[in-house]
Amino acid sequence: MTRIINSLSEISSNYEALFVDLWGCVHNGVEAIPSAVAALQEYRKGGGIVILVTNSPRPRAGVAKQLIHFKVPEDAYDAIATSGDSARSAMYRGVVGNNVWHYGPATDSRFFDPLEILENPVEIKRVPLAEATGIVCTGPFDPQADPETWRPDLEAALARGLKLLCANPDIVVDRGEIREWCAGAVAKMYAEMGGESLYFGKPHAPIYDLARRRLHKLGNAIQDGRILAIGDGILTDVKGGIDEGIDSLFISGGLAAAETKTVTQPDEIALTSYLEKEKSNPPFTIGHLR
Repeated sequence: MTRIINSLSEISSNYEALFVDLWGCVHNGVEAIPSAVAALQEYRKGGGIVILVTNSPRPRAGVAKQLIHFKVPEDAYDAIATSGDSARSAMYRGVVGNNVWHYGPATDSRFFDPLEILENPVEIKRVPLAEATGIVCTGPFDPQADPETWRPDLEAALARGLKLLCANPDIVVDRGEIREWCAGAVAKMYAEMGGESLYFGKPHAPIYDLARRRLHKLGNAIQDGRILAIGDGILTDVKGGIDEGIDSLFISGGLAAAETKTVTQPDEIALTSYLEKEKSNPPFTIGHLR
């Protein structure tokens, strides 16, 4: 049974590093969550390392710029690992060929910036669907549109046998009070239609490998048993932690706030029911990171 805690400090001394989700945990898609920022700052002052591990399809430089806009201070974290960077690395290794159709908004165009850390990367060209060797999905063109509007393009891609690289496995996020679809929802629909979707963000292994590399680059060879994963996605943050052998702190007041009846803290009965339904049992739960 998950243990409901009142603050990160109750358990933080057991861990040398945190892998912390962003959306719904550190910010709400509009602005920083002050209690979360304060908790991370306090943890770092005690010598802990904070790696922000996000399913954002953006390169880490773009996420860092976004964090400034959201007023998340730089002293709240040490490094950033993004699904976008993990997926970009795969794209430039040629997992969906070199002629790709970008399924996503134009604001995600930085995804295709040159990647200088690979030797002999594949030259990537963005082309129309009819000329593509594969799809790179960074999200729906309209994140609030009916998912059925995605189907015609996906049927055309399926007919050509194209693989879909998913740059963000999240299904939904909440931007303030507005819920939006993410690339993971598109990839899920494509897979259900019989297509092949490739994932590189949480809960899949590549992004955790990237997060460990970011950690090790800081000079910290920390064992998995001394890392805590924090986030509000039961199928991403918590499942990823479980699959990687990393303890997790579930933020019930994010995506599952309604199901867990979380205001300040979750209702214990509602939380238990939700976790049983999701067949998940994170070691720790808190309403909001603080």
